Amino acid sequence: MLKVNGVGKQFDNQKVLECVSFNVEKSNIMGLAGPSGSGKSTLLRCIQKLETIDGGAIDCDAKTGFMFQDFQLFPHMTVLENLIYAPNIQNKGKNQKKHAKELLQNLGILPKKDNYPGQLSGGQKQRVALARTLMMHPGLLLCDEPTSGLDVATTLDVVSLLESVKDMGITMLIASHDLDFLTKIADKIILLKEGCIICDVAPKSMNNPITYLKKYY
Repeated sequence: MLKVNGVGKQFDNQKVLECVSFNVEKSNIMGLAGPSGSGKSTLLRCIQKLETIDGGAIDCDAKTGFMFQDFQLFPHMTVLENLIYAPNIQNKGKNQKKHAKELLQNLGILPKKDNYPGQLSGGQKQRVALARTLMMHPGLLLCDEPTSGLDVATTLDVVSLLESVKDMGITMLIASHDLDFLTKIADKIILLKEGCIICDVAPKSMNNPITYLKKYY
């Protein structure tokens, strides 16, 4: 599905990623952990080709979708308009509203279809951002800090939400500093520090994966 081989990236003279290598298997959820500044977001942006790499290679045999940390919803558009904007540009003349409403129904926010982002809670914005990304039919979903700023109850809701996305057959790579969240959802977690992978774990096969990962922070 995704192969990252020896990837390096720097901004000016500052190395952000250094010889990063890993694979993500189809239908798996890979967690990308690490403190702020470790290179998590930059790595996701390189995979999405929002940034160019300076070395190594990234091979992906699926269409990718990106969920931004700050959602990046258009404030002047309703929920429904946010969902259909990009697909309508890509497929002119094709009515996208039916698919958009189905996604909103599945994610439990169809009643909010005519609301604007400023009228939504953080959790509702998260669902809209997810629905907008799914409108593009990605095979690999890249999520940047999907629980940032959310309370515990809403975070658990996001876990359930992303597990339902996995049931759709969508592979995920999720960057987060929230180890509790990642250990609940990920099949495997790799830990980045100062742009390098320093360890990886399969959390569901360990008794205390959080304690183990924290030793490397």
